[in-house]
Formats: sequence, C-alpha cells, structure tokens
Amino acid sequence: PAPVAAAPAAAAPAAAPAPAAPDHPGAVKSPMVGTAYLSPEPGAANFVTEGKAVKEGETLLIVEAMKVMNPITAPKAGVVKAILIANEQPVEYDQPLVIVE
Repeated sequence: PAPVAAAPAAAAPAAAPAPAAPDHPGAVKSPMVGTAYLSPEPGAANFVTEGKAVKEGETLLIVEAMKVMNPITAPKAGVVKAILIANEQPVEYDQPLVIVE
C-alpha cells in the first residue's frame, strides 16, 4: 500500500498570556529571579488582596531566592488594583507582580 501523507495539523493559535502591564506606572516589579509567595506561610492569609489599601513600605508579597525570603514592599501608598502572579509562581527579574495605584 502507498504511504498516506499525514494531513498537516492546523496551527492552533497560542493563547496569549494576559497583559502583565510592564509599562503601567503603578507596576511593582520583581527585583530578582525567584519564587513568589503571596502569604507569609502556607495556610496563612495573603499579605494583600485586590482592592486593599496599602501604605508605603507595606509588604505585598515575598520573593524567595537562594533560600532567602525577600519582602517586596509597596513603593507608595495606594490601592492594589491587580495581583499579576499566583502563589508559589516562579518569577523573572523585572516581571510585574502587582499594580498599586
């Protein structure tokens, strides 16, 4: 029997990730590569939630890098408009994490 050529698979459009708002003026970006944690310990409440008012210097989340827990703080007072990452998500340097307006 003659070999049957496989029909080319239709290229499915890749799901575009949600815009991370890297140029948003209120974007708080990761200062390092690591793992982001939204709460101080497993089972504890998150540091912040969307819609919460925060003060300058208040901890928004933690980025763990090389077994060191680094608090990421609010650069200004405002309201958390969006949390752009999930708990225990790996993050890259300069990746937007939270929007504070």
